[in-house]
Amino acid sequence: MIRNLLKWAGGKSQLLSEIVPRLPSGFVTYYEPFMGGGALFFHLARAGLIRNAFLSDVNWDLITLYKAVRDDPEGVDRQISTLEFNNNRLDYYRARSLFNELPESESTRRAALMLYLNRHCFNGLHRYNSTGKFNVPFGNYRNPSMPGREELLEFAGLLRKAVLEVSDFQEILGRARKGDFVYMDPPYVPLSKTSAFTSYTMNGFSLEDQSRLARVARELDSRGARFMISHSATHIVKDLFSGFNLHEVKARRAINSIGTGRGAIAELIITNYDA
Repeated sequence: MIRNLLKWAGGKSQLLSEIVPRLPSGFVTYYEPFMGGGALFFHLARAGLIRNAFLSDVNWDLITLYKAVRDDPEGVDRQISTLEFNNNRLDYYRARSLFNELPESESTRRAALMLYLNRHCFNGLHRYNSTGKFNVPFGNYRNPSMPGREELLEFAGLLRKAVLEVSDFQEILGRARKGDFVYMDPPYVPLSKTSAFTSYTMNGFSLEDQSRLARVARELDSRGARFMISHSATHIVKDLFSGFNLHEVKARRAINSIGTGRGAIAELIITNYDA
């Protein structure tokens, strides 16, 4: 079975062995305001540890895909079966153009196309140009897979445990209260000026947004909600979240187009509880 519905640059599948042992022992409602590939949510939902969840992201296409799979997995499967795109460069760019032209109202068709693009694009990146067009290049993989009917039905069942919203993190986390658990995997502060990719959303995630995230974390702490944040091990991040528990771990990153730039790097797991 496919463990995650989407490939996702910076996804946390390979860090679950560091994250899961540091989770709190129990919680009422789970919040994940930077949904991305949702590796931790899907892991916890499969383990039966999610009763209620609020999952959100500012990326409309992403949340619309999850809603389509949750609400109509059979329809998404039918749309996938009608795609006449193979694993080659020409078909990929034809599919990308169609995705960028397709109306938002055709959400099930867009979900199927997004799954094709995600499995065939470079390193699971999801980014847009200045006009809002998806612009990730072809990945040239030997044998990329697509989710089948049974896998889509499984993901639909897991996603039915959650409310899905297109939302800024600050807005949705205003609901979190004592006894809740929040996992945040925001866009990282880059390690260097050249290490950041073109924006995952059209508006990007600025240093002011990082500061706003730190303020929200302190508000969550004051309300008694527990949180965990995955972030880059930079001086900026350490300063912003000083006073919380900073656990340094090693993670492999594979976005760099040069093989020698894909080694293990230091990342932080930040908590407001002993972990």
